[in-house]
Amino acid sequence: MEDLFYLDHCSSTNDEVVSFLLYPNSNFIAAHTFNQTKGRGQYGNLWKSVPDKNLAYSLAIKCESVKVSHFLFNYYTAVLVKKFIANLTDKSVKIKWPNDIIVQNKKVCGILLEKKKIKGNQYFIIGIGINILQEEFDDISNAGSLYTQTKGCFDLKEFTEDFHIFMTQNLKLIPSESEILNLFNKNLYKKDEISVFEKEEVRQNGIIRFADENGEIHIEFENGVQSFYHKEIKLLY
Repeated sequence: MEDLFYLDHCSSTNDEVVSFLLYPNSNFIAAHTFNQTKGRGQYGNLWKSVPDKNLAYSLAIKCESVKVSHFLFNYYTAVLVKKFIANLTDKSVKIKWPNDIIVQNKKVCGILLEKKKIKGNQYFIIGIGINILQEEFDDISNAGSLYTQTKGCFDLKEFTEDFHIFMTQNLKLIPSESEILNLFNKNLYKKDEISVFEKEEVRQNGIIRFADENGEIHIEFENGVQSFYHKEIKLLY
């Protein structure tokens, strides 16, 4: 595929995809590898990946192509990844706020959305890490892969090509902000369920009610509903 580039290995596809934006009008260009050594997650976290078992994929899109807010675009990417994975399995697939993909209570995918100025243009760089064939997660109890959660076998190259086509086609036709918000909340992990949260090292029960257009999550506690940005509160598995 002319707009999908393969790297034998790299530190981070979010950094490397920039080198493939060769022309000022470059748009919907992606880079991927099955051997990423220094992947980044949300807020400086590391995304660890076993070589030749998982996918690291980054897609560069001109900001002018995106007519919704940064928060809603972030939500929409999660909705699309969730939909793609759900189409491959009959298992439960949900979105853990703000944009982790959960299959049967295990995180199989993380998304990192960055904004960069390249060759005079502003781009969104969507970094997506998907655990596909990895079987063991010794030090990460809440992590899994498509294989561990579905027992399905996947060809990495075919998976990536299908995923790239799906993402680019759907990102060229972004729905309204209200529709995105509705889809995101419809697929929100632990929504309307009693869960345990940790805030400032204190644990308490609460119920996720909804995520809003400003990127906040609204959680109901005994003393009422409170809203939080990412990293202000942690949902415990």
